[in-house]
Amino acid sequence: MSRRLISTGSPFEKTAGYSRAVVEGDFCFVAGTTGYDYATMTMPADVTSQSRNCFKTIEGALKEGGFAMADIVRATYYLTDVKDADAHFAVCGEVLGEIRPAATLLVVAALLKPEMKVEIEVTAKRRST
Repeated sequence: MSRRLISTGSPFEKTAGYSRAVVEGDFCFVAGTTGYDYATMTMPADVTSQSRNCFKTIEGALKEGGFAMADIVRATYYLTDVKDADAHFAVCGEVLGEIRPAATLLVVAALLKPEMKVEIEVTAKRRST
């Protein structure tokens, strides 16, 4: 199976030289995803909304690659403020509570833009039937 690149259509993907996701065989690697609402190209102020937007974008990329959220086996979360952890984890529980991938949370000094509070990246493996 050949490598497949998935794009959200953001001009930043070409500028920065990356894909939203890469499908390679039974794996889908989704790039770090921030909380933009791509319908309005706005960034909500709160981490809860940003986290939900991250997962919405991730789900779309996975679906385009032929994967489901249930295929997620690994998640890495980057937060800019440890005080946002509980609110972020509440969203993770809503979205991934039954899936329960291996996960890591890192608190970082900053993301690309100051309004970005969270970034999420995931790896999915297609389930054998």
